[in-house]
Amino acid sequence: MAPDKMVNGINVDQLVKTIELIKENPKIAEFQFRARNTWVDGTHNRARVKDFFGALQEDDSRPAIEFEIDEPPVLCGRNLGPNPVEYLLVALSGCLTTSLVAHAAARGIAIRKVESRYEGDLDLQGFLGLSEQVPVGYKNIRVFFKIDADLSDEQKEELVRMAQKYSPVFNSIAKPVPVDVKLEKA
Repeated sequence: MAPDKMVNGINVDQLVKTIELIKENPKIAEFQFRARNTWVDGTHNRARVKDFFGALQEDDSRPAIEFEIDEPPVLCGRNLGPNPVEYLLVALSGCLTTSLVAHAAARGIAIRKVESRYEGDLDLQGFLGLSEQVPVGYKNIRVFFKIDADLSDEQKEELVRMAQKYSPVFNSIAKPVPVDVKLEKA
């Protein structure tokens, strides 16, 4: 038996098999990811991810992963971790890059290196309730990619467009999804 085809560290044979299974049973593609958060003190929170539902089953096979969340001192924190809007940029960076690399692999495009830089503009007047005219969230996010591959600039730009098209985090930000927030009663 021939070894699985690997491109960019992605098992392309496994990817193709997964796509075929999903075509046969679209329910396999339905996932539910989860996170929990506990306030620690001041602006410090601790978030945790462990289990999720996907491929028709619960999965709690990985150890719990914790994320320290805090603000810098200028925002009344102690710098015990990135702040939430920085985590948003980190999530965007991971999702765009993963989408770019995986879709390139599916097309047989070898990539040597991908680097990206993220900048987001946020005006605290919205968060602090000082102005109704200032958005509470990011006003603008800029992403800059560097791709080292034997491709033309046009082909690299197509990979970046493909990353945007298929990135769940990018699309959740660019085309916001409904967020239902409720108080759980004891």
